[in-house]
Amino acid sequence: MKQGKSTQKKLHERNKHNQLYNFDKLKNVVPELEAYIIKNPSGVDTIDFAKPEAVVLLNKAILMKDYKLTFWEMPKTNLCPPIPGRADYIHYIADLLAEGNNGKIPTGKQIKILDLGIGANVIYPIIGVAEYGWTFVGSEVDVVSIKTASHIIDNNPHLKNNVIIRQQTSKRNILKNIIGEREYFDVVICNPPFFKSREEVLAKTTQKLKNLGKEIIGKPIQNFSGQNNELWCEGGEKAFITNYIYESKHFKRQAVWFTTLVSNKEHLKPLQALLKRSETAEVRVITMEQGNKVSRILAWRF
Repeated sequence: MKQGKSTQKKLHERNKHNQLYNFDKLKNVVPELEAYIIKNPSGVDTIDFAKPEAVVLLNKAILMKDYKLTFWEMPKTNLCPPIPGRADYIHYIADLLAEGNNGKIPTGKQIKILDLGIGANVIYPIIGVAEYGWTFVGSEVDVVSIKTASHIIDNNPHLKNNVIIRQQTSKRNILKNIIGEREYFDVVICNPPFFKSREEVLAKTTQKLKNLGKEIIGKPIQNFSGQNNELWCEGGEKAFITNYIYESKHFKRQAVWFTTLVSNKEHLKPLQALLKRSETAEVRVITMEQGNKVSRILAWRF
């Protein structure tokens, strides 16, 4: 009998996480996880998703079991991503690339992906390298996150040969200073900061904890953690993506597809209108569903 969290997921067909988590196998690769395994009301194994340490250990176990990792350590303050949704992004990007390759997903080092905001967790390169053997360049503004990410890469030989990190030294730029003068990428991916302020982050955390049935005393603790630059920026998601679109025009001959996640559906129409004015050759909206959560990939090419 399979064990895990009941999901109602409608993940991509190639996503490894369409089935319930098998906690017997997960605790075999990360024994510390066992202390956090509990029974849900139906008697099925799960974890308390309100506990950051439980979420980190679950993610570590998933990455080691399913994505060839031998080492993954992060500070408690950094963003701990939900892996199934991150994997979906990679698989849909693979489908996008297949369209320009006679329907066959291109694999191997010749496929070059730019990950805007690689973060401390290196999550997209971890999945992309394991599933398709692609190479990645990751940009990042935070020096501490770069140090953590570099440590993960250096301690996993298959990542060391496929992933490099570049520091974005300007908080005003997204692509500039990262893409080299004669450099070319097959796809640019991006998971932008969603919130407009720290206050918005705390309000969302409070609501999530209430939804999990937790009593909140004092300042809420984020079960997914995250530094300021990972979670919010001035103007929030819409402002970040708007700047990204403007910059993409200057690099239109250096990438086939520019893409980003869009969490707020209200942002889609104004962003699509901006892309139309930017003389793009094609714009796509790809819907992703994970349980009750719906997100979107906005993709464009010139």
